[in-house]
Amino acid sequence: MSKPIDILVLCTGNSARSILGEALFNDLGAGRVKAWSAGSKPSGTVNPVALETLAKHGVPCEGARSKSWEEFAVPSAPTIDFIFTVCGNAAEETCPVWPGHPTTAHWGIPDPAHVEPMEARREAFEVAYQSLRKRIEAFLALPLESMTPQESALAARRIHEES
Repeated sequence: MSKPIDILVLCTGNSARSILGEALFNDLGAGRVKAWSAGSKPSGTVNPVALETLAKHGVPCEGARSKSWEEFAVPSAPTIDFIFTVCGNAAEETCPVWPGHPTTAHWGIPDPAHVEPMEARREAFEVAYQSLRKRIEAFLALPLESMTPQESALAARRIHEES
């Protein structure tokens, strides 16, 4: 098997949507991809409803933590092949210079973290989970290993537009 495709899922707080994305990519990718998540202004904690949602669906999330995107902009960091932004704020921010100049795409997902009351928050997390799962499954169904970075970026954008 060739080297896994390294994916970074970015959001501002790295507590909800990007955590869901990281776990889903790693679970559904079954070794074909290796995913991490990070935030431009990490909250420092993972939203417990994100972990609850992943557990409900049997998606492993051991070691999930809220971390800065700066961890992935240093020479010793993994060389990221693809970056997905999942919130509008992170998509519009000036990102660090990433080693290897990864391909990027924006998959905007509404923020479930602050929805009230709690039952509505759980429903919002479920919607975010299902939306990310659908997009990630479609992305992983692509022949990524034989696609150019431009082709994979175009396909990722099309997946977002069609979902």
